[in-house]
Amino acid sequence: MMRYDDFDTGKIGRLTLVGDAQGLRHIHFETGRRPLPIQADWRQDGAFFKDAKRQLQEYFQGRRREFDLALTPAGTAFQLAVWQALQAIPYGRLVSYRWVAEHIGNIKASRAAGGAIGRNPLPIVIPCHRVVGSNGSLTGFGGGLAIKETLIALEKD
Repeated sequence: MMRYDDFDTGKIGRLTLVGDAQGLRHIHFETGRRPLPIQADWRQDGAFFKDAKRQLQEYFQGRRREFDLALTPAGTAFQLAVWQALQAIPYGRLVSYRWVAEHIGNIKASRAAGGAIGRNPLPIVIPCHRVVGSNGSLTGFGGGLAIKETLIALEKD
C-alpha cells in the first residue's frame, strides 16, 4: 500500500513524501514543476514517515550530512545508475553533469545524465541539487532555482 504525508521543512516550504513498505519513493516540492497527483488508493500516514521527517529536519537544521533511509526510486537502468552516482557526491560539494557522466562510465552521456537528474524522484536525499553547469552556474531544478540555491547555501554553513 502506498502512503503519503506532507512535511513542512521550515526552510524551503512543504514537501510531500510518498513511500511503501519497500521504502521512500518520492519527495515532491510544493513548488515542483511536475504535479504529483495523490492517488485514490494512497493512504495519508504521518507516522509511517516519522524517520524520514526526522532525518530531513536534521538535514535542514545542519545536523545531518547523509541519509539512512530505504529508497526505492523507480526508473530505467540508466536513471538508476545516475541516481546512484548522485549519492556519491559529498555533502557541500558541487559537481558538473560531466562528472556524473564520468562517474557512470560514459563521458559522452552528460546531456542524458542531465535528463535523468531532472527526473530524480527523491531530491535532497538523492542530492541532485549538488549538480551545476560546467561553468558553476545553477541549472534547472525540480523545486526551482531558489530552492536549489537555498540547499547549496545550507550545505556551506
